[in-house]
Amino acid sequence: MALRLEDKKALVEEVNAVAGDSVTAVAAEYRGLSVAQMTELRRNARNAGVYLRVVKNTLARRAVEGTEFECMKDTLKGPILLAFAKDDPGAAARVIKDFARENDALQAVSLSAGGQVMPGSDLAKLADLPSLDQARAMLLGVFQAPMSQLVRTLAEPSAMLARTMAARGDQEAA
Repeated sequence: MALRLEDKKALVEEVNAVAGDSVTAVAAEYRGLSVAQMTELRRNARNAGVYLRVVKNTLARRAVEGTEFECMKDTLKGPILLAFAKDDPGAAARVIKDFARENDALQAVSLSAGGQVMPGSDLAKLADLPSLDQARAMLLGVFQAPMSQLVRTLAEPSAMLARTMAARGDQEAA
């Protein structure tokens, strides 16, 4: 069913607003996916906080104009869907990567982060980025390591003295 001009304008505005608030985007070709598979992909994206939309190429090119994803315009060919991640840079790539692992019909065409376009083969690089909570945990571990080492170093002389006294006591008892 063809979209009316008002519907097309609304769609372009919606996708443009989402693209303006997002940090990464993935364009993927979905040729060969069934309706049930697309429904599952949309459910996975929704659960991960990823905006996923099937958009005609002309409308997609207009929607990304004026955003940092404008660099993707030349790669938007064929039946594509756009996935945008707002908070977690790797979320959209993880959703596409995980779904494509089970369904060969879904192929990443291009992705963009920080105003740079990358080929679809770089999907794993973006998908392997840690989430915000994981990055915070890693940073906390880096901060905590020197303090725990200091505590172990300060506690070692008294522990060593206790072990020496216990060994001396065992020697006298024998």
